[in-house]
Amino acid sequence: MDGNGRWARRRYLPRVAGHRQGVDAVRNTVRACAERGVSALTLFAFSSENWRRPAEEVSLLMQLFSNALQREVRQLHENGIRFRVIGDLSRFDPKLVQLIESAQALTATNTRLTLTVASNYGGRWDMLQAMNRLRKEPDSGRPWNEDDLKRHLSLGDMPEPDLFIRTGGEQRISNFLLWQLAYTELYFTDTLWPDFDGEALDRAIQSYRLRERRFGRTSEQLAEGSSRSLSA
Repeated sequence: MDGNGRWARRRYLPRVAGHRQGVDAVRNTVRACAERGVSALTLFAFSSENWRRPAEEVSLLMQLFSNALQREVRQLHENGIRFRVIGDLSRFDPKLVQLIESAQALTATNTRLTLTVASNYGGRWDMLQAMNRLRKEPDSGRPWNEDDLKRHLSLGDMPEPDLFIRTGGEQRISNFLLWQLAYTELYFTDTLWPDFDGEALDRAIQSYRLRERRFGRTSEQLAEGSSRSLSA
C-alpha cells in the first residue's frame, strides 16, 4: 500500500492526512474483496525497513494501527472476516500486541475472508525465522524439502497468492512475501493507495484474468489439459 505521503503532499496536507486516508482505503478494499468473493487478502502495512522513518511518523503509524483495531475489529467479525497479523511483534508496545491477539482470537473461526496484515514484516525475515524453526525439529533422517520450510513460513497454512498489487507507481516487491510470490502475477498501478477503491481493484482483477497461468508448462499443454477436463 504505497503513496500515502505523496497523496497528502499533492494536497498540501501533512503526511498524517495521507495515512488516515489510507486507513479508509483499507476499509473500502476489504469490503470490495469480500463482495467479490476473494478468500484471502494480505496487506503490507509496515515493513521491517520502515523503522528507519522519522520517529514521529512511526509513532503515528502505530497509533493509527491501534485505533483501527479498536474501531474496526467488531465489524470485521460481524461480517465473517478472519483477522491475523504476521511479522515480528517483539518491537511493538505490549498494549498493541494485546489488541492484535484479542482481534485474532475473536475472529479465528470466521471463513468469509482471511485478512492478513503484515506489520514489522520482511520476506527475508520470514524465510530466516522459518529456517530457524525447521532446525529445531527432530532430525527426520532425510533432506529437507520445500514443504518442510513452507509450513514454518508466516502464511504456511494459506494458499500462495494469485495476484500481487502495488500502488503508487513503484515497480518492485520490496521484500514482501518473497517465497510466496514465486508464481504470483504482478500488477503495478500509478494509483496512490488512498485513491484505491473497488474500481481500481476491478482493473487489477481484469488484468489478472487476461494472464496465462502456465506454472512452467507450455500454452499447448494447458490447452490440451483444458480439453481433457471438458471432455471428462
